[in-house]
Amino acid sequence: MLSSPVVRRLGAGMLLAASVALAGCAAERPALREAAVTTEAPRPVGVEDPAKPVAADGDQSCDPRASLPPTGLSGPTVARIRARGRLIAGVSQNAYQVGFRDPATGELAGFEIDLVREIARDLVGSPDRVQFVALGAADRIPSLTSGRVDLVMRTMTMTCRDWRQVAFSTEYFSAAQRLLVPQGSPVASMADLAGSKVCAAAGSTSISNIASYPGVIPVAVVEVIDCLILLQQRQVAAVSTSDILLAGLAAQDPTTVVVGPPIKRQPYGVATAPGATDLVRYVNGVLERLRRDGTWQASYRRWLSNLGPAPAPPPARYRS
Repeated sequence: MLSSPVVRRLGAGMLLAASVALAGCAAERPALREAAVTTEAPRPVGVEDPAKPVAADGDQSCDPRASLPPTGLSGPTVARIRARGRLIAGVSQNAYQVGFRDPATGELAGFEIDLVREIARDLVGSPDRVQFVALGAADRIPSLTSGRVDLVMRTMTMTCRDWRQVAFSTEYFSAAQRLLVPQGSPVASMADLAGSKVCAAAGSTSISNIASYPGVIPVAVVEVIDCLILLQQRQVAAVSTSDILLAGLAAQDPTTVVVGPPIKRQPYGVATAPGATDLVRYVNGVLERLRRDGTWQASYRRWLSNLGPAPAPPPARYRS
């Protein structure tokens, strides 16, 4: 304890000396320079750049649009869903206007969500008796083969290759793969993208189609909305998927625009497990009603009017 004036002066002197010594040390040290920091734009989780090689589907052994006629609507799959009291449907929750989480209500909404609810209305008695399961594009077929969901309505292109793993309804939407680019971009078609990166969802036919163009570098993501992020960051030159999805992206970001002629037609069907033929027939009966009573056109006008006036629904094709 510093109890006397002498001791207190001694203590003060020691503190002063220590301060001078520290100041001297500081003067001798070189000034610290601020380290240069470089960062790359953060990427969504699961980006494959470049995407893993995926061969385009060249299987033309069937008519992929042809499904089973809506006869014999009862069966074990339909009975199981009715006994459960609800339909379990795999959908998207990130495709604006098609299948997305409405921020105003917190509920799923969109063109495909409307159609799923109509299937539930006929099958289990209420459009609200649906358990929605959000799926990535690559999860669509595994979710069916594992029995996780009863059906998938998630912008799934009907192909002969996929017919070997699942069953499809008749076509409910006729899409066309095109390009989304920043406004002012010189890109007008896939031919302008040699040496450039183009984004689509992993596990989709779109990513396979991109890979078929010489020199174009496909970049795969979990969700198509992730492609919009990469485009905004200028990490890709374009996004290429169906026009129905691109229209939603362009509506979310008005600095982008859909361009170019159709790259490939993409018929969309409701997918089920391969053995659920009774459910396929039942869904086809519901789709017949939606075409006939105007429900399909009303949903199109509600969600997809930025694609133009509502066309006639795709006609049903049935296998003999």
